[in-house]
Amino acid sequence: MKLSAAGLVAWHSVGFPRGRIFAQRKSCHVYPTHLAFGYFDHRKQSLPPAFLFRTSHSDTMMGKKGLLERLAEGPVIGDGSYVFTLEKRGYVKGGPWTPEAVIEHPEGVKQLHREFMRAGADVLQAFTFYSTDDKLHLAGNLAGESVTCHDQNEAACKIVQEVAAEGKDVLICGGCSPTPSYMEKKGKEVVQQEFKKQVDVFAHREEVDFLLCEFMGHVEECEWAIEAMKAAGKPVACTMRIGPKGDQNGVPTGECAVRMAKAGADVVGINCLYDVNTSLKTIEMMKTALDKAGLSPYLMIQPLGYHCPEVENMLEGYFHLPEAPFALEPRLLTRFDVQKFARAAYELGVRYLGGCCGFEPYHIRALAEELAPERGRLPDASAKHEPWGGALKGSMFAFMRKRAGREHWENIKPTLGRPDHPVLQDHLDE
Repeated sequence: MKLSAAGLVAWHSVGFPRGRIFAQRKSCHVYPTHLAFGYFDHRKQSLPPAFLFRTSHSDTMMGKKGLLERLAEGPVIGDGSYVFTLEKRGYVKGGPWTPEAVIEHPEGVKQLHREFMRAGADVLQAFTFYSTDDKLHLAGNLAGESVTCHDQNEAACKIVQEVAAEGKDVLICGGCSPTPSYMEKKGKEVVQQEFKKQVDVFAHREEVDFLLCEFMGHVEECEWAIEAMKAAGKPVACTMRIGPKGDQNGVPTGECAVRMAKAGADVVGINCLYDVNTSLKTIEMMKTALDKAGLSPYLMIQPLGYHCPEVENMLEGYFHLPEAPFALEPRLLTRFDVQKFARAAYELGVRYLGGCCGFEPYHIRALAEELAPERGRLPDASAKHEPWGGALKGSMFAFMRKRAGREHWENIKPTLGRPDHPVLQDHLDE
């Protein structure tokens, strides 16, 4: 990767002599499932080099590369949680989880976009999750009385475009999500009409670089969504909220991946419902099936930001936890968990890595920093962060200064801090 002298920014990494410059790695090795998070020996991987460099703004203005071109060159970092994070900040109502905040509180949405971009996201997703007209009117949701799907998608695209223009060569994604019409068995024509209302907005906005349908529970609905999105003439990605057991209709995980690819998705994968460990197992199942079928879409993974091993074999994942959705914080991933996950996913062949519910901006920074050698740059937020707690060297407390290093943080086992609480949930709601 060629970098201008004006754009060089040094970043010191623990354990390497100053002055070393890295060469971008091209190879990809596929590792077995036992190298998933929790078993992955991160110490055997090469550390980040002493100096990594970010390009200057002028470097990126020479021509914007599209999603598929970037994926062909190396990993792409997505953004993280919107509905969960904005609910915590007071902009989204938990329950409906609809995105009228793009109209009611645009500055709140913009701020989260900015934080993900500063943390290293190469992609900003327009906040259009659950914005179909049938969802806005579902189960007494009052949002549909004042806003429409078209209103929300237009506003979301305008917001994300304004933020992306502040950054450095960031891609914009237009997102679709499951429709109540599918669950109500209204048929393909009705379901696709709901998708088409969103796609029509994305198709006519030049700044939208690609489309994504996410959080899909049924591969049949994926196929219908992909068909509708392909009409926009832009790259299409599709991710499902599934684990090792397959989709809600019992379609095996590998078959889901094959069907998405055959339907025309350029990028396939999974998001939400399951933690990083289960997600790595699931994406490996998808990759095996795709290889066997002779198909080679790019792989994408945006897992849940919470540990939930108890629900690996349950079809609705973390929804079965009685603490979902409002008491999940004790299960939150650390930044070091995310680093390990990023490396394991990359070595499995995944090239689009982001996060779903629970993934905060600092989690996205951890993804971007872990894969900085492959990406050739660090996020802006790394200017205020040293790897492995290195900045603790400047603490006024001697015992804190001793924690400034990889050995401490790689081996720490965080505790729950609640003496009367179980380590794992012994009751799961059905």
